[in-house]
Amino acid sequence: MILFPAAVFAGSRFGPPRISLRNSIPHQREPLMAKPKTTPASSLVKLSDDQIEAALRALPEWSHVADTIQRTYVFKDFLVSIRFVNAVAVEAERVQHHPDMLIRYSRVTMTLSTHDANGITQKDFALAKASDAIATDI
Repeated sequence: MILFPAAVFAGSRFGPPRISLRNSIPHQREPLMAKPKTTPASSLVKLSDDQIEAALRALPEWSHVADTIQRTYVFKDFLVSIRFVNAVAVEAERVQHHPDMLIRYSRVTMTLSTHDANGITQKDFALAKASDAIATDI
């Protein structure tokens, strides 16, 4: 006799059980968001200090800190900060580039670096620009 967890079966005791895998296997659930973008190889090239400083001119709130770029956002309160973090998380998952985020009540510090390139790439600047747009819309 084979035993299965009760959650796997969807049916009644008056008929044969129907196996429902829809919600029991996470990787077979319907996607919650759009498929991730593929990253062009050119965006994974580590930028020089001169290239970083030039790109930062377009993002004046961001700073070059070691092998990262960083910005602290200030919001009205904690709930707005969390709304921002959640919106950035969706974008980060979509583009498959995940920032470090530190939440301190109404402040969110975001740090970006591309681990595969061991430094800062165009991918970091693209997510920084997207995060700034999200912050403006929150």
